[in-house]
Amino acid sequence: MCVETSRDWSIEWVESLKWLAIAFPITAIVALIVGALLLTLTKWGRQFWNVSGNYFRGEGAWRTWLFVAVLLLFSLLTVRLSVLLSYWGNDLFASFQAIVAGLGSGDAAALSEAKSAFWDAVKLWVVLIVIWTVNQLVYLYAKLAFDIRWRVWLTERVTADWMQGGAFYRTRFIDKTIDNPDQRIQADTITFTEQSRVLSLGAIEAVVSVVSFTKVLWDLSGPMTVLGVTIPRAALFIVLTYVLISTIIAFWIGHPLIRINFLMERTNANFRYALVRVRDAAESVAFYRGEQSERVSLFSRFAEVIKVQWAYVYRMLKFVGWNFVVTQSASLFPYLIQFPRFASGEVTLGGMSQTASAFREIQDSLSFFRESYDDFAAYRASVIRLDGLLVASKESRELPKIAATDVEDGLNLDKIGVRKPNGDALIDELNLALQPTDAVVVKGASGSGKTTLLRTLAQMWPYGDGEISRPAGSETLFLSQVPYLPLGDLRTAVEYPGTPDSISDEALREALTKVHLAHLIDRLDEEADWAKILSPGEQQRLAFARILLMKPKVVFLDEATSAVDEGLEFALYNLIRTETPNTIIVSVAHRSTVDQHHTQVLTLAGDGSWRLAPL
Repeated sequence: MCVETSRDWSIEWVESLKWLAIAFPITAIVALIVGALLLTLTKWGRQFWNVSGNYFRGEGAWRTWLFVAVLLLFSLLTVRLSVLLSYWGNDLFASFQAIVAGLGSGDAAALSEAKSAFWDAVKLWVVLIVIWTVNQLVYLYAKLAFDIRWRVWLTERVTADWMQGGAFYRTRFIDKTIDNPDQRIQADTITFTEQSRVLSLGAIEAVVSVVSFTKVLWDLSGPMTVLGVTIPRAALFIVLTYVLISTIIAFWIGHPLIRINFLMERTNANFRYALVRVRDAAESVAFYRGEQSERVSLFSRFAEVIKVQWAYVYRMLKFVGWNFVVTQSASLFPYLIQFPRFASGEVTLGGMSQTASAFREIQDSLSFFRESYDDFAAYRASVIRLDGLLVASKESRELPKIAATDVEDGLNLDKIGVRKPNGDALIDELNLALQPTDAVVVKGASGSGKTTLLRTLAQMWPYGDGEISRPAGSETLFLSQVPYLPLGDLRTAVEYPGTPDSISDEALREALTKVHLAHLIDRLDEEADWAKILSPGEQQRLAFARILLMKPKVVFLDEATSAVDEGLEFALYNLIRTETPNTIIVSVAHRSTVDQHHTQVLTLAGDGSWRLAPL
């Protein structure tokens, strides 16, 4: 008995190269067309393009497309190797059948040939598995490298957009505010990049596998009569019909997972943010003995997390249960279909094995869309969240703000108006012209708009109008009541908002000594959460050190000495007047002791009226 192989393996490498040469351009063109249609016709496609479109166009995009081409090539090679392994399986089982036949007939020559066929199949398996392993390892590296490269780009793009134009602050004023931008930047970028690659390449591999194994199953299939109806190529048509129906049902069951995944991300992020707030305000909570109140609040938020998680569990039980039934039921179909032909000798044992393999590959490939619906739901939620962050940032930059003009010296306010969000006037047409050495203290009852005026002049408050003329960049400095101390070493905190190491150690030590922080001069390189270590008074003194180091031409101080005693307050203001005598000072303060360091007082009534008088 002659054991024929299913393919001419001696020239298979040539045939595979030809297949790749044909399959690659066809697959690339079809994928581009389908991708363009999805980006144009679907909402989530348009959101995807808004989030990451620039990664695929513009300068340097050719590297991205080259990476995509390499991934596509490895994906096609994976499919081709799967097809070849199915033919190898056919040859292996054909050798088994030949051995059984040789043993039954007592034909030693046939038995010897069958044994040789078996060992040839083993040798072929070694070659195929070596190629498969190398392909998978290189493919895995390429996929992970692509994810990292894309994540770096996307994180930089989303973070820069969120910071641009003060969007990180002004998004609170748009109609639809967003939650947890930190989580969107950190977590959703990971889901977005990884799942974009997994789902797109998975879909391509699934389609190419279906096309490739359809040819295999077509060659192996025969007619089958069911209830008097003859179905040609029954194995192929049954698997296509079966998977199509099961996929439609799976989509119907899994559709709510998109909304549930979105809610899971939001409730988990809200709970995590509440925990962070307790950690950051630990001292205040401890002073108030607020443990019980915080516990109730945290458990309330956690209850929302669990409520959504149970909704996810119930929906996933239905979704996974259906997929399990579909997958397990499909394992028996090819044998039931081919058994009559096998029993009649129309198909060999190898053919039976390859039929089951091809059936399984087609079923698994078509089931990719059904079984990946849960991943797509999580991915869709990430697309929505990232797109929402970008849209919110864009809308915040479109909010009105006062006009600003850069000048060499001086500070001029021209018809500055400040309103509440409901439109009520706080300040009407404020005009103020200050020259170097001038100093103005802003007074008024609580709620009269003192701090809001500073927000307006910093172009943060969107409910204002008019024009400000002031020195550009770091030559105009705003100091809030609670100075911001970035993470890092003390040097970074003192130099903020300047770049690290832009000021000499000698200058830093001198400035800290002058603001009565000499005990910190040996800790410049110590990394810590300085906002937790330094007292409010120390933090305000550190902010005055920034004035000494930066020497701005204009400085706005919002209750900048509220946490220090009157003696230190006098020393700090006197220090600024001495060290930077030409600096224009605008102070918001409640203490009357601040008045002596200023030449004019601006009193706000809170109803739009104001009064400027000399001191």
